[in-house]
Amino acid sequence: MGFPLLSLIVFTPAAGAALLLFLRSDNAVRWTALAITIIDLGLCIAMLARFDTTTYTMQFTEMRPWVPALGITYALGIDGISTLFVVLTALLGSICVLASWVAIERKVKAFMISLLIMQTLMLGVFCALDLFLFYVFWEAMLIPMYLMIGVWGGEGRVYAAFKFFLYTLAGSLIFLIGVIVLYLQGGKTFDILALTAHDLPFGIQSWLFFAFLIAFAVKVPMVPVHTWLPDAHVQAPTAGSIILAGVLLKMGAYGFLRFSLAILPAASVYYSTLMLALSAIAIVYGGLLALAQDDLKKLVAYSSISHMGFVTLGIFALNLHGLEGSILQMFNHGVTTGALFLFVGLIYERTHTRSISDYGGLMKVAPVYTSFLALFTLASMALPGTNSFVGELLVLSGAFAANLAVGAVAVLGALLGAAYLLGMYGKVALGQASIAGRLKVRDVNGREMAAILPLAVLVLWVGLYPKPFLNIIDASVTHLLAQVHGKGGGQ
Repeated sequence: MGFPLLSLIVFTPAAGAALLLFLRSDNAVRWTALAITIIDLGLCIAMLARFDTTTYTMQFTEMRPWVPALGITYALGIDGISTLFVVLTALLGSICVLASWVAIERKVKAFMISLLIMQTLMLGVFCALDLFLFYVFWEAMLIPMYLMIGVWGGEGRVYAAFKFFLYTLAGSLIFLIGVIVLYLQGGKTFDILALTAHDLPFGIQSWLFFAFLIAFAVKVPMVPVHTWLPDAHVQAPTAGSIILAGVLLKMGAYGFLRFSLAILPAASVYYSTLMLALSAIAIVYGGLLALAQDDLKKLVAYSSISHMGFVTLGIFALNLHGLEGSILQMFNHGVTTGALFLFVGLIYERTHTRSISDYGGLMKVAPVYTSFLALFTLASMALPGTNSFVGELLVLSGAFAANLAVGAVAVLGALLGAAYLLGMYGKVALGQASIAGRLKVRDVNGREMAAILPLAVLVLWVGLYPKPFLNIIDASVTHLLAQVHGKGGGQ
């Protein structure tokens, strides 16, 4: 079994949360939380350095009996599909601590503990190889996220937290029913790899596909179960929005990859046209809603619905370009949209308004801020040379190969993205000075630059040299496609 590296990665933040309980000074809490997240990121980088890109098999696996009577094991492992998300989660954890340094002024210890527990649970989702263990991590995430919105959110935080909790809990309960049915029909095992190898009847696959679809669609979120997202983003503190956009939305898409495609291949092929249509609707609908927003946070939140539509589009194109593009785009979305929420939080701390119409002329008073904002805005609209261009190009290539009409609709969504993002930047950074000029907004400081620079580096690295990232994904995606078309192609 070897050294339990994944257990260290998953539970280091939880151990850090326990350590915070014994600290009294808010400043000590902040520095300790930052140190813990940096250590966790270091462990992830060490894992990435040892990751074998030539194989699709699970790596760094750990397995111990947990509840032997029910066949439940403590099983961890990663492959090319999950590796980038583990690293992204650890990176955004550090950035969330930095983003909360000044923004969170009350109950700092409780907030940092919630943040670290949240990081452990998110890492657990991407590493779990036991379906029961996966569900425990998946469900437990509700609690710290609910607290982050409900305790440290804006004026409408209680409503937003309850709405988030009820939507995701409803999806999780349906997922639980699916897990139980899958356990009973799949040889009474929770082993995800064993379930992948088990051939289920098409009728059972169809039933499970829709049970999982409801649960995963809420997390993505797909239209029409998306309405919790804008409220949650608007009311959440900056760190909460970064986690929601950067990691939590990826859980649903990851579920499609790990369960729908791998365990229910025949149903995934059969219902792929439906999923392509739903994805195209989300791309255009999310773009139109973003175009109509005056609130900065709402604009970025609705843009997430559109961008995640590209992710599900690539997944259910069921070809190599589409799948590789969707996984890379999930990673890219975490970087770019996480950065945009960070920038909304930074300017809100200075001006206490998120209304786009209140801004103008920021370029004159905060040139560094607006320069980096331009980079992330262009990345979000998939300008060539930025990270999202590579992922979006692959997704569109896969979409056109799968369904010409859906591919054409997706291009329209990309055009809408350019419209609302450039419109937002033009009003905020350029034009006549308004609130920015009156308040003499300061530019970014060293702490804020420490949060911005890693994301900026990833935008340019993936955009200019995506090969290392695609190499990580390739072997696992090729194997997954062989499974899907080998077992599901006949339906």
